[in-house]
Amino acid sequence: MAKKSTSAAATRGPKEPNKKETFALGKIDRTSIVQEMETSYLDYAMSVIVQRALPDVRDGLKPVHRRILYAMWQIGLKAGAKFRKSATVVGEVLGKYHPHGDTAVYDALVRMAQDFSQRYQLVHGQGNFGSMDGDSAAAMRYTEAKLRRIAEELLYDIDKETIPFIPNFDGSQQEPSVLPAKLPNLLLNGTVGIAVGMATNIPPHNISELCRGIIRLIDSPEAGVEELMEDITGPDFPTGGRIFNVRDIKQAYATGKGSIVTRGEAEIVENKKGDFQIIISSIPFQVNKATMIEKIASLVKDKKIEGIRDLRDESDKDDSVRVVVDLKRDAYPKKILNRLFQLTQLQQTFHVNMLALVDGLQPRVLTLKMVLEEYLKHRQVVVRRRTEYDLRKAEDRAHILEGLKLALLHIDKIISTIKKSKNGEEARGNLMTKFKLTERQALAILDMRLQALAGLERLKVEQELKDKMALIKELQAILASKRRILGVIKDELKGILENYGDERRTKIVKGAVGEFSQEDLIPKEDTIILMTQDGYIKRQDPKQFKVQGRGGKGVIGLTTKEEDTVERLLSTDTHGDLLFFTTRGRVFQMKAYDVPAASRTAKGQSIVNFLQLAPHETVSALISMGDVAGAKFLVMVTHKGVMKKVDIESFTKVRRSGLIAIKLREDDRLDWVGTSTGKDHLVLVSHDGQAIRFEEGKIRAMGRGAAGVRGMKLKQEKDYISGMVIVGGGKKDNGPKLLVVMENGFGKRTALEQYKVQGRGGSGIKTANITGKTGGIVSTYLVTNDDKDNDVVIISEKGQVIRLGVKTVPIIGRATQGVRLMRFKIGGDHVASVTYLKTAAVVTEE
Repeated sequence: MAKKSTSAAATRGPKEPNKKETFALGKIDRTSIVQEMETSYLDYAMSVIVQRALPDVRDGLKPVHRRILYAMWQIGLKAGAKFRKSATVVGEVLGKYHPHGDTAVYDALVRMAQDFSQRYQLVHGQGNFGSMDGDSAAAMRYTEAKLRRIAEELLYDIDKETIPFIPNFDGSQQEPSVLPAKLPNLLLNGTVGIAVGMATNIPPHNISELCRGIIRLIDSPEAGVEELMEDITGPDFPTGGRIFNVRDIKQAYATGKGSIVTRGEAEIVENKKGDFQIIISSIPFQVNKATMIEKIASLVKDKKIEGIRDLRDESDKDDSVRVVVDLKRDAYPKKILNRLFQLTQLQQTFHVNMLALVDGLQPRVLTLKMVLEEYLKHRQVVVRRRTEYDLRKAEDRAHILEGLKLALLHIDKIISTIKKSKNGEEARGNLMTKFKLTERQALAILDMRLQALAGLERLKVEQELKDKMALIKELQAILASKRRILGVIKDELKGILENYGDERRTKIVKGAVGEFSQEDLIPKEDTIILMTQDGYIKRQDPKQFKVQGRGGKGVIGLTTKEEDTVERLLSTDTHGDLLFFTTRGRVFQMKAYDVPAASRTAKGQSIVNFLQLAPHETVSALISMGDVAGAKFLVMVTHKGVMKKVDIESFTKVRRSGLIAIKLREDDRLDWVGTSTGKDHLVLVSHDGQAIRFEEGKIRAMGRGAAGVRGMKLKQEKDYISGMVIVGGGKKDNGPKLLVVMENGFGKRTALEQYKVQGRGGSGIKTANITGKTGGIVSTYLVTNDDKDNDVVIISEKGQVIRLGVKTVPIIGRATQGVRLMRFKIGGDHVASVTYLKTAAVVTEE
């Protein structure tokens, strides 16, 4: 049967549709399936792009966020209102504006309330709104919300016909197509969105920097990216951290696309037990903290990171990050930290793609300047429309006031005319005819209360009319001048800056990862590098130490941790290269500005944050390369009196992992390093008060890996070298003085001529009469008559500091006890460190 039917159909040919069939099926358009799929997919793609995934460049919002904020504004959930259930907001949005699932609306609401997701939260949430660990928010029936004050800046003037409204999904309501947006919200909070065939990823920024950048663009419309970056230095993430490489930021701003390396902040510290820890205090933006910790634990388990003993999260409920990584005693802290950056999300790349909708329809990749220009274009439209609205209202009110003023001037005639009229309609007509009033003026007069006839009320009408006329004149002047409109925008930005401005959270490092140079950004100025015995280091202004008289009590110069002591000070400038020599005979190099600046009483940071020190290895000598002009050698002296001389060129380029400076015996350590010309005299001073002076030529230059030769023979096994000075070969003996400072605060200067030149390796002669009253020698310096205006800074083990003029220290003989230079505030305190300060400026006590 089927075969026969098919044959018959083929014989008859195509069947003509009759009218009855057309009425039943409707009109059928034949089209290609390929064309239909292309058209439908394009419609879908544009719907996703415009209605869901991409923000509008003008207010920085996607439709769902805009609808949430507008709905909260409409139901009165402003910053000063009481909290209401989040379910109320979601229901309002779903019922009137957003015909999608409640999960999408609530998730958007939650994100606007999270301080780790938004740099400036637009919603003030009460309850559980999730955490950095990926914990989801509580159900909407449990949480409450209202607008934050800063969010209201996006909505102000929305009732002044400043923006177009469009019908909602069912035509029952009107909703804004864009918000007035006094804030530059697109860059302020950034956004992430995935559309069809395109995506956007815009980082958040600091509101103070954005306002200053827009003001600069108003004043200088031709400003380029470099000029704008003087104000807008880079993204500012809510989670803090660091951004590397200004060049990458500039590329992203100039093209709208780029990759920026971000890092969390981590510091190596030493606990009370003497063990090192890595403290992570911030993580990169959009990183799940719990996932990151799990990754670290997995790397330790797989032995891809070795040296970690324990790992725990000590973050509090307010999302203050504190992840503690306990290290083993034999671990290299700096190497482990570098591995964490390399293998975990503690360092990651933020891929910038500044894609947004222009004019509400066209998706475009925008540069920094283009985003700011689009914002300014939008604000000019808003300010113009607002001004036109205010002008209409002011003119309407002035029109009424002119009628009232006329009525008050002819009040008797007005009353008489009204009394003679049969009804209100006739009274209105009579007033309009007799006094040439408009209908609205006549109605206002008829509605006027009798109290307006009082003298003060008449004056109020006249004053209000005067004020309205002045306002009209001002509004007309604004509308007539683009410059005046931009001036209004500029004043509004200054107000935002004053009300909401804050400091950056994310630090910007100029160089790429591993290139920490910031020399172009840091002024060259005098500075003091201060370091403790337990390896805490800081940098501070030398003016914080005041000159005092001999025997003074000084000021507190450092807050040390328990049982720590201040060990050394170094005077240099911020651009100077520092060489760190360690007890194991290694040397590291570092810029002075890389040492963190701190206040006078701050503890500083552990040196292991900057140098890859081995377990139980400490810094024993510190030299500024700025002080080596004319020098040819570095002279080293060990704890046991072994000496070595090495060509200074061997230390011009020191790799980050350090170099070998001297080969040491197991029971010895490197303690002293100085610079020499090759023709100098060397003076070694021991803790027990012996000193030896000999010619530098007695020591031949050696390679970095050599062990050195004996410099001084120590009489007592417990004795050790406490100081070394290098005397210029051309100096006369009647000029230089040897300055020694002893443990109990005693000190003196002794003429160098009292120290005869001996052969290397001897036990020397007495340089001080060491007793229980004076204590052993702590430090030794060479001073000359030219140094009489320079200073000596003495620091005690308890952190007490005194700064003395060199000329206040008396010149006395070799075998004497000296005089008291410092009195201790705390019993049992002793001198820990002394530095010789060649200062250009002296700050005296007031």
